[in-house]
Amino acid sequence: MTITELEYFDLLKDKIVAEMQKNYPGIPNSISEWKGQNIVDFQFELQTKINEHISEKWFYTHMKSSGGSLPRIDILNFLSRYIGERNWEEFKYQNNEGLKTEKAKQSRLSVYLIPFFALGMILILYLIFNQFYVQEYKFSFYDNDTKQPIHNILIEVNLIAENESPKSYLCDDKGSFRLRTNKKKIKFVVESPYYYTDTIVRTLNSFNHSERVKLKLDDYAVMIQYFSKSNVKDWLKRRDDLDAVFADNARIFRVMNETVGMEIYNKYEFINKLTLPTGSLKNIEIIDTQYKEGKITYLRFRQNLAAK
Repeated sequence: MTITELEYFDLLKDKIVAEMQKNYPGIPNSISEWKGQNIVDFQFELQTKINEHISEKWFYTHMKSSGGSLPRIDILNFLSRYIGERNWEEFKYQNNEGLKTEKAKQSRLSVYLIPFFALGMILILYLIFNQFYVQEYKFSFYDNDTKQPIHNILIEVNLIAENESPKSYLCDDKGSFRLRTNKKKIKFVVESPYYYTDTIVRTLNSFNHSERVKLKLDDYAVMIQYFSKSNVKDWLKRRDDLDAVFADNARIFRVMNETVGMEIYNKYEFINKLTLPTGSLKNIEIIDTQYKEGKITYLRFRQNLAAK
């Protein structure tokens, strides 16, 4: 491995620093940082030890700069003598192997580091690219039958991502939610007390940031709420309707507002409390319903006492 003359000269500078620090331990570790008194001290060292002299201008031209021209051979010779070598050629000979070894280490280190730097740059560019393409999308929900936006009804959106737990979002009172993402396709589950639960898959369009999603009305849940809020008329007919809606083994839970806990009803207890003149369930709000073979098998609700 070839060593250039300037590389030898840079090493000579380091050796000069080490020699100067024997008498001036506070002097900077790099010649490029020497100035003022440091240069005066170095001139004094040269004068007293080897009876040679350099000007301050020469010092700034050759010693403080890097990558410039090499000094004259006579100056290189006496600088080499200052650090204990006979001349410049002997200095190069004594340090040839050391410089080759150091240069080989640096070369090997570069070979190892280049892939890491390349991977680092790729990672940085990937993160920048991803962040640049993160966009905000608005999803609005509307009634499948009326084609009108769904307002003032609880709508929960559970975003499904691979190898992650679902992330939940609540829509605003205008029936919409916003999502920032750089993905091209998303999947989410929509849940609402008076609409059927639905799984939505959307391929996103970076030029269209507004998406509309239709939900199908849960007629049975709406019917139950309507019965609880209306005056009891033709209650026998309503009992027949409810009997047809619920599975015989349906589980029905009332979430308590006034206390911690809940009440549990079977199908017939619930129908009685909802339809008989003496019934106690009025103005109920559906929380959740589940179906099997077209009938309600699970119902959870609370009673709006303020509306009594």
